Amino acid sequence: MGLADIAAGLEVTSEQRSRGVATVDATEAGLAERLAPFDEDLPCSPDAAATVVETYASGDSVGTSSRAAGVPPMTGAKTLHLLGESVSPLGPTGRELVRDWLDAELSRADALELTGASETEFALAAYVETHDPLAEAREALEGTLSPTGDAAVEKRELLGETMSGAGELR
Repeated sequence: MGLADIAAGLEVTSEQRSRGVATVDATEAGLAERLAPFDEDLPCSPDAAATVVETYASGDSVGTSSRAAGVPPMTGAKTLHLLGESVSPLGPTGRELVRDWLDAELSRADALELTGASETEFALAAYVETHDPLAEAREALEGTLSPTGDAAVEKRELLGETMSGAGELR
């Protein structure tokens, strides 16, 4: 296959398409209504949680999404964690150090120093390690935070030829 074959069918456009996070929402109830049963388990109101999720899913940061909902960024991060999103500010080793501190195998001062995290990051990491996501709430989101359904399957099929298997890495 030559360069001409590869470039066949390509065209230059004068404008770019706006790309956002692909979402699928086949539900009839609004997001705040679907989160209402979890009001007591969430650190903010269902309306604020819906705003955090919607703005975060559109590509905004946790801080920007939280400010749009009128809640502190820590509350927004906790909300996203409880709804199943990965928001831990620490990597695997840092999370292990936080678990060691929680198991009283390491002092807080030592764990904080070894992780290299700020007080706020350490507090969020401790929250993530001590609170499991709400499985039922994640189901209520149904595709709001991650691409699902036909679009995800179609993307995998299109990219399937470009992906290598573990056996091909030798």
